[in-house]
Amino acid sequence: MSAIPLASLRPPARARIFAVTVPGDTAHGHGEQMVKRLLEVGFVPGEVVEVRAVGPGGVDPLAVRVGGTQFALRSHEAEHILVQPL
Repeated sequence: MSAIPLASLRPPARARIFAVTVPGDTAHGHGEQMVKRLLEVGFVPGEVVEVRAVGPGGVDPLAVRVGGTQFALRSHEAEHILVQPL
């Protein structure tokens, strides 16, 4: 099964993190710093992530749980996280 960006999932969804990468489009200027931050807070390969809710209109923010912590991610942040749906 191929990996897809976490940003493309909608609740309720569970997936296993495959990789945290710098997407081809780094227009937001986050790149490697964003990847490092996501890894530091627990978005590491092998962890299960749950998509719990999305913001109004089905857009930002994306409420996700990884480990015992819930996070609110913007879609451009969630694009860095590649997952394999469970």
